[in-house]
Amino acid sequence: MRTFISGSLAYDRIMDFPGRFADHILPHKIHVLNVCFNINGLVEKFGGTAGNIAYTLGLLGEIPFIVATAGDDFGRYREWILSHGLSDRWVRQIPGVLTAGAYITTDLDDNQITAFNPGAMAYEAELPPLDDSSKPVQILIGPGNKLDMMGFAARAREAGVPFIFDPGQSLNIWQGAEIREAVRGALAFISNEYELSQFLQLTGWNMNTLYRNVEIVVTTRGPEGVILDQKGEKLLIPAAPVREVLDPTGAGDAFRAGILKGRSMGLDWDMCCQLGTVAATYAVENYGTQEHRLDWQTFCQRYNDNYGPLIC
Repeated sequence: MRTFISGSLAYDRIMDFPGRFADHILPHKIHVLNVCFNINGLVEKFGGTAGNIAYTLGLLGEIPFIVATAGDDFGRYREWILSHGLSDRWVRQIPGVLTAGAYITTDLDDNQITAFNPGAMAYEAELPPLDDSSKPVQILIGPGNKLDMMGFAARAREAGVPFIFDPGQSLNIWQGAEIREAVRGALAFISNEYELSQFLQLTGWNMNTLYRNVEIVVTTRGPEGVILDQKGEKLLIPAAPVREVLDPTGAGDAFRAGILKGRSMGLDWDMCCQLGTVAATYAVENYGTQEHRLDWQTFCQRYNDNYGPLIC
């Protein structure tokens, strides 16, 4: 199966705050917020939604195509992508700008504050054609350039190709009518609980309206697991245990990679979500979004230990 992952490529600058944000934010002064958090240090990692998902999916034995833009400083990221057997065929490099950058600060309660510079992501990517029916295709449309997200969704609908829509942290850039149209006809809508609430408020939809526009709603709940919602029939998928929590950044992207792996194997949605929760554990157990390692046999063993037999 050919898999296209549309989203961002970014350099993540990850910081740890040795306290709790809540101890430094005065609720009655939120309208004049002015805070500074002294961090323990900063590390730079390869990131971005498309890059993160593709990385984990590559570890799971697939060769996805990244659909994104990058800037003048893309060279070392390209070397990383190619060294892991991934393709940069649909990465458009924009001259004169920097690759997108995320500045992520995490406190002791794993709360996060993120500042994001879109850089090259402000430019449209080159979208791949979907007219080759010789091999099945799946698409994940993740947070990235809004025109790419809208255009790729429209192209997928026209070609009859199933697509997963994942607005993530892009919700602040949308108008209601735009995202209503982009989501229409999606195979699945994936978000966390907060993003789902944002989406419903932005669109003016309720869950019944969402059910009429997509087949599957997947809502992640961190350590509480995942809600698989098929037209109102909800199933709680428990989270796979994490051996040691080091960094939650990138867990959601690894989860999405697991779902795509399950889809490429022709598995039911509950098993796809289970694969996703297992993939997420590897990200949480490592610092950074593309620092974890795994092989398929040990991955299957971890799956089997938590959910039962998986034919590998």
